[in-house]
This record gives sequence, C-alpha cells and structure tokens, in this order.
Amino acid sequence: MLAELPEVADPRLLVGSGSFDDGAVLQLSDELALVQSVDFFTPVVDTPFDFGRIAAANALSDLYAMGADPLCAMAVCAFPKGTLPLEVLRNTLAGGLEVLRAEGVVPMGGHTVKGPEFTYGLAVTGTVHPARVLSNAGARPADVLVLTKPIGTGVLGTALKRGELGAEGERVLVETMATTNRLASLACREVGVHALTDVTGFGLLGHALEMAVASGVELLLETSCVPVLPGAVEAVTSGAVPGGLHANRAWVADKVRFDGVGEVLQQLLVDPQTSGGLLAAVPGDRVGALLAACTGRGVHAVVIGHAQAGAPGAVVCRAGDPQAASRTSSQART
Repeated sequence: MLAELPEVADPRLLVGSGSFDDGAVLQLSDELALVQSVDFFTPVVDTPFDFGRIAAANALSDLYAMGADPLCAMAVCAFPKGTLPLEVLRNTLAGGLEVLRAEGVVPMGGHTVKGPEFTYGLAVTGTVHPARVLSNAGARPADVLVLTKPIGTGVLGTALKRGELGAEGERVLVETMATTNRLASLACREVGVHALTDVTGFGLLGHALEMAVASGVELLLETSCVPVLPGAVEAVTSGAVPGGLHANRAWVADKVRFDGVGEVLQQLLVDPQTSGGLLAAVPGDRVGALLAACTGRGVHAVVIGHAQAGAPGAVVCRAGDPQAASRTSSQART
C-alpha cells in the first residue's frame, strides 16, 4: 500500500517508516535525537480507567523499545456521539494521565473527533543520544533472546469479552497490560543489548521475525521457555481467539518453522499482544547481568532462545528441554 508513496530522504532521519522499528528518530544535534510514535485502539477491557492506563503504557512502550526517555504526550481520540456517556471518555483520559504522571511524562492536550467507535491512544515524544538509539536491527549470531513479559493478552482479552475470564484472571491481565516497559528498558540500556523491540500487535513471532529480517540473522525460540499468562492456554482451547491472531499466523506462515510445537502454543506465539514486554538480543556474556538488572527492578525476564547464522530473516520454533534456555543463561554467567 505504501510502495507508491515517495520515500523520505533526509539526513536527519536516523530511523523512519522504512524499517520495522517501534518509533521514528530525528537527529537534532550531535548529542540529541527526537523519538516519536503514536498508537491508539478500541477498548480492550470494560473499565474506562483501566483502558486509559493500558493505552498509555502501550504507547510509551514504543519509546522505551528505542532506548528513549519519554518527555511528553498528546491524546488522540474518536468518540461516538450519543451512544456512550462522556464519563467514559473522562475516566479513560484520567487513566492515561495517571500513567503519564507516574512515568514523569508531561501531558500536553490532544485532539478528539466524533467517530462510530470509541478509540483512544497517545502520540508520544522522547529523546535519546543519537549513538545510543536501540533498534531491532542489531541482533548478532550467538546473541541470547530475553523476554520481559508473558504472552497471551490477546486471547485473554477475547475471553474477557466473552465473559469467560474470572475476576482474578481479569486483574492479572489488566495489571500486566498497564505495567510500562520503563524499568525493563532501563535494564537493557544499563547492560547494553544489541537489539530491542516490544511485543505488541504482531505477536511474539511477528516481532521476532521483524528482528530476524532487520538483523539478517535466524532466531531460534525455545518455545517451552516462553512465559504464558495464566488461563491463556485454556482461552485458546475454548476458542477465544482474536481475528488478529489468524492474520498474524498467515503472515509468518512461510517464514517460520515449527519443530514439535503443539497447536495451542503455535497460536499463542502469534497472539496479538497489547502492551506486551520487550524482546532483547543480548551478548551471551551479558545475559546474567541483564537478568540481574531486571530482577533488581522487579521485572521478571526470561531467556527464550538465541540468534544464529542459519537462514537470515527466518525464525525456528523448537519444542524441547524447558531448561535449555536457563542453561544457556547459566553458562553465560559462568
């Protein structure tokens, strides 16, 4: 669809729309670059305040995945006239503002239009040193892959809409999505990872594939090591599968090889995530430091595989020893 549009050619544009990255980067000086992104979507939970929190965390994640510090944000919203009370919009905005305040991000207003369906999100702006921009294009063979949040938000959100998710399951789902990636990003920057992306709408496999293509490496995922949210397996089994999952699966079908991976887990690997975690490619000798840095900040990070020479731009999903990745981590620390 974009192929016939003119390409942007500007020496200041360090990262633009031509890559698979999470945000765009414009260099302002030798020591300062601007990072921008925008993200918005329809409600994924019933409580407006929680929807606002989740949408804000999701938008900020694009900046954290680029190694940037967010500075300010503007709300973007479409709201149906006469079908929802304005209190819904007010509470949604309040939820977003709570997250922005907690992250030290300045809200600067926004823009609202009338629309057929309620949609809310944020345009976010941050800064980073031009030499310290993180992207998904830096993974190297033998790098270890680390994931900072469990997957399964898409199928659990669908189960919630179907009335099949209990109160505790809903609480865990909401808190997972409303937790920002700031602390995980700080840990990645502190240790020095080679590549970084966040896991959102294309699912773990889709974003891993983007990293593989951008980096020119093959990624091997030890699927038995991938953390999954409680109830996600049951949600898939019951048929609580969002439409985006099928689209994601079709997109990766000819680029991903499954080796002994069961059907349910295959679906979870392409489950579209809302405000998912970060996927980092880190040198083997720094894995222990990254896991420790995450743990020290209260982030539960898990080794889920590694990069290898293989077929550039491909992903292999292998069902094997669930301790394989942890042994890789232990060897790296040793």
